[in-house]
Amino acid sequence: MSTPLSRRRTTRVTAALAAVGVAATAAGLVGAPGPAGASSHREAPLIAGDPAVDNTDVYAFVSPDHQDTVTLIANFAPFSEPNGGPNFYPFATDARYDINVDNDGDAKADLTYRFTFQTEDKRGKATFLYNNGVVTTLDDENLLFRQYYTLEVVDQHGNAKKLVQRGKVAPSDTGPKSMPDYGALRDQAITAVPGGARAFVGQSDDPFFLDLRVFDLLYGADLSEVGQDTLRGYNANTIALQVPKNWLALKGDAKRNPVIGVWSDTERRSMELSPGKYRAHGDWVQVSRLGNPLVNEVVVPAALKDAFNSLTPDQDAKVKELVDRVTAPEVPQLIEQLYKIPAPKGKRDDLVEIFLTGITTKLGGPIKADLNSQLNNADVNPKRFVPSEQLRLNMGVAVSGDQNRLGVLAKDNQGFPNGRRLTDDVVDIGLQALEGAAVNGVVEGLAAGDKVDANENAFGKQFPYVALPNNTAVNAGGGAVAIKPTAGESMPTAPLWGGLLAVLLIGGGFWVFRNRARQTASPTE
Repeated sequence: MSTPLSRRRTTRVTAALAAVGVAATAAGLVGAPGPAGASSHREAPLIAGDPAVDNTDVYAFVSPDHQDTVTLIANFAPFSEPNGGPNFYPFATDARYDINVDNDGDAKADLTYRFTFQTEDKRGKATFLYNNGVVTTLDDENLLFRQYYTLEVVDQHGNAKKLVQRGKVAPSDTGPKSMPDYGALRDQAITAVPGGARAFVGQSDDPFFLDLRVFDLLYGADLSEVGQDTLRGYNANTIALQVPKNWLALKGDAKRNPVIGVWSDTERRSMELSPGKYRAHGDWVQVSRLGNPLVNEVVVPAALKDAFNSLTPDQDAKVKELVDRVTAPEVPQLIEQLYKIPAPKGKRDDLVEIFLTGITTKLGGPIKADLNSQLNNADVNPKRFVPSEQLRLNMGVAVSGDQNRLGVLAKDNQGFPNGRRLTDDVVDIGLQALEGAAVNGVVEGLAAGDKVDANENAFGKQFPYVALPNNTAVNAGGGAVAIKPTAGESMPTAPLWGGLLAVLLIGGGFWVFRNRARQTASPTE
């Protein structure tokens, strides 16, 4: 049986990874410290057509302001353009949204936090508008479309316990005239969970930052296509959960068993279509899955991407084609062809540690450190350990006072790949990891990465930490605009009424809206 991670061992981790960190600094990789940093957007053919249940990112980190807790965040609905009405971006009501935790290393969920949704749509045949006046509270009568959720925790035996019944979802931000203080709506959507946990569900700025032109022959074949944040201005749907560490730890003891594995998934049932409607029926089927960022994007080949989304982690090691893609990844070969930077030689056991087992000396791998494998938990049975793709977090690593976007590469062991914070620059870290930086040091020729080093919007210092959603068009530069309503002012005019088609469509809905808007007092008046 393994021994618990102790302070002495944590020191060893720092020492063992220091060489990489020093190399990163020397190469100019280490940027200015930032607050606590990002993927899987439309990465597989099937899920690309079902954005409501498309996992985009998973984050897991010790909460910086409540260090006895861990914050788990799962995002969905990629590339949500802020002006995407009239339906905007609801959660699917015929799906399950799960955040899974494996604390004993058998690659099976010991805990599943399951969110399911219900919709209350008051629009009916009266209007197409999402809201017909200024919305100041989640119960505001002007908000015509709202959602609620049920949160359950399911144990490894399938036993479910309800934690939240009819939790309120923060709505899609339809614009500054409709929702002049979206932050207040956000705050109202934070729900206390009995026992000391909290939950938030709603829209947010997509916290992932990167230049996606990696697909244009890896940044233009000459590193000219870098420095553009592809996700700037887009939103996502967020599920965030902050729970005490001991809830997540094996045997409820986060001191003896501080390491957990985390992944999210979504499940749907079969869909029966008929004109103008559908019916979900049959067994639940997993349609999306996400642990470490970028795995299904740039590690898994196109023909296996849908299959990967259907697998549970305990199946990973049985699929030779997937394991081969980790031990012989494609990206270093492409970089060698394009940039004449030699790919690491031989079987990539370093990547097996980073993606499949967690970093540990107990398996004799090339990274001489004990950081974030469940094998480092005191009460784990090593005979039951199963390599699998998960985002692994050592909850015993203290919150960094001086957080660095490059995480472990910059000696900040609280960052990726030890869990993932919102500010972790996982593209630059992942690129260096694929090039062998964990054992050979940073590749200086790629040290600048994609030159997108931070999110365009600042993250919060309190739960749920994600930035407020953008409320202006992406093709106008994105961002959030706050407008103070004036007395008697109604809804936005030019964008809404700018075309003849809009006028024709509005009809009776416009009449209803105007009359309600006149009766609605602004919160700032």
